[in-house]
Amino acid sequence: MQFNLAAKDPHSKARAGTITTDHGQIQTPIFMPVGTLATVKGVHQRELTEEIDPDIILGNTYHLYLRPQIDILEKAGGLHKFMNWDRNILTDSGGYQVYSLSANRKIKEEGVKFKSHIDGSYHVFTPENVMDIQRSIGADIIMAFDECTPYPCDYDYAKRSMHMTHRWLDRCLNRLEEVPYKYDYSQTFFPIVQGSTYKDLRKQSAEYIASVGAEGNAIGGLSVGEPAEEMYAMTEVVCEVLPEDKPRYLMGVGTPINILENIALGIDMFDCVMPTRNGRNGMLFTAHGTINIKNKKWEDDFSPIDEMGITWVDTAYSKAYLRHLFSVGEMLGRQIASIHNLGFYLWLVREARKHILAGDFASWKDQMVRQMNQRL
Repeated sequence: MQFNLAAKDPHSKARAGTITTDHGQIQTPIFMPVGTLATVKGVHQRELTEEIDPDIILGNTYHLYLRPQIDILEKAGGLHKFMNWDRNILTDSGGYQVYSLSANRKIKEEGVKFKSHIDGSYHVFTPENVMDIQRSIGADIIMAFDECTPYPCDYDYAKRSMHMTHRWLDRCLNRLEEVPYKYDYSQTFFPIVQGSTYKDLRKQSAEYIASVGAEGNAIGGLSVGEPAEEMYAMTEVVCEVLPEDKPRYLMGVGTPINILENIALGIDMFDCVMPTRNGRNGMLFTAHGTINIKNKKWEDDFSPIDEMGITWVDTAYSKAYLRHLFSVGEMLGRQIASIHNLGFYLWLVREARKHILAGDFASWKDQMVRQMNQRL
């Protein structure tokens, strides 16, 4: 993998760059649609490619390990071929899913024993077998196995967890040296900064992660319930330490405003289920604020869903029609809203890139935050 910085905003820490892998280029800043189970929920690959047009999507190690299972993915020739996607894929390590199973898992130095949310069967994730699994899935960018701490989290627990995450990182690196690529392209590995909401721990973790010299770095353990101001404070601390010539990925973030504020702090890559999950519940994100399409006020509004939208659904359907689909429980409504929201997120990061290149990102960002902070 290669990362080239093209520009920096003169009034913030925002950067525009290009990541190049064997599956093509990724223009940063970038938002990665989440394809948990080898699909971005409710969206055909053709719509994903032609309308939303992301350079990279995200798959989930925990879920793919359970279904369709690794032997199926290997027989298919990897996740790219299984889901008919010829662009970049990043897989997370399953650490966040293990965190979310707090009532059904035990964390030890060796790894994590957890109970499947599907059938109650028991499984063990270790740094070593998670690397093996991600080799089999075959994503272009794979993540270290880490522990995602909850919020709030006491200092001593956060410190112990951080050091264990660092030890697990060393084991991940050792395993990757032993296990070659399974397919005819290379994979890039990102370690993950932890430390909860404690600045000294975040700084210490960022220093350790930076010392590894990986081709990119990630920040985990945020967007788990902490106030946005805490998230921004931790991001700022970490970005001051992580190397400038490597991409920085903030995991699981977030709202459109979260994304813009973190771009301003130096983040290059994002992912979140919010555009599709909120879309399925009737929330539409736009450049002028959020729309709850279920509200009665849209019942006879025959204007386009979003005249500024980049996808075909934005002007093909009216707000009244989309509200009708939700009111009668038609799955088409959820699909339309998901496509719109993903299109908006990709539009947002691409506009951010344009303004970084133009040198006026900071002022544009402040204007966009004011606009998007409204409910229509």
